[in-house]
Amino acid sequence: MGVTGISNLAGRKALVTGASSGLGRHFAGVLAQAGAQVALAARRTASLDEVRAAITGAGGTAEVIELDVTDVASVRRAVGQAADALGGLDILVNNAGVTASGSFLDMDEDAWDKVVDTNLKGCFLVAQETARRMRDGGKGGSIVNIASILGMRVAGHVSSYVASKGGLVHLTKAMALELARYDIRVNALCPGYLETELNQDFFASDAGKALIRRIPQRRLGRLEELDGPLLLLCSDAGSYMTGSVIAVDGGHLVSSL
Repeated sequence: MGVTGISNLAGRKALVTGASSGLGRHFAGVLAQAGAQVALAARRTASLDEVRAAITGAGGTAEVIELDVTDVASVRRAVGQAADALGGLDILVNNAGVTASGSFLDMDEDAWDKVVDTNLKGCFLVAQETARRMRDGGKGGSIVNIASILGMRVAGHVSSYVASKGGLVHLTKAMALELARYDIRVNALCPGYLETELNQDFFASDAGKALIRRIPQRRLGRLEELDGPLLLLCSDAGSYMTGSVIAVDGGHLVSSL
């Protein structure tokens, strides 16, 4: 396949979780622009309606699906609705996630459970249900788990988050090993620090500027800098990639401690 295949997802059916905002909203738009039909899944369907309007307004196809990734009944219902609405599923972008900050010694069980249940258990539930349908459909597919560089290297005061993302990185590899026989590829995309509306104030502070100085490229990433890796993993251009963990972080992981 030629290099142009990386941006050709015509005829593919994709489910994107956590699609109401942030990375999920961006990823859904990228897949739709590449030609995929997209099922937008999240708890907040009002926000999903806005995402669908943006995609359809640009000539794409999108469906809205209500989904709570921590509820197995919701997962089964949502994945089924997505498959029925699109006529199958070829791609899953497992993006839904939350974070929490605070001292390890002071973290309570509820705060821990919220992060781990969403980021790790939720990804497991959605991937399992989707992979079953991909297997039964006989055409294989691609699953992209959105992890983080904090699944590969820790930071302070986010113990539940780094534990969930570290678990997701290893879950990705375990899934890749078991699902390869069904032609289902499973890879992880690990973003570094990206500039968003939510973190602009922090990165304008002295602490934020100090963090940026520790990134070898001396800047934050941009959402569009994830597009190429995402499309590689979702398209036939990455057909011999499974179990891969791709960091997009400006060199942060290779910076000195």
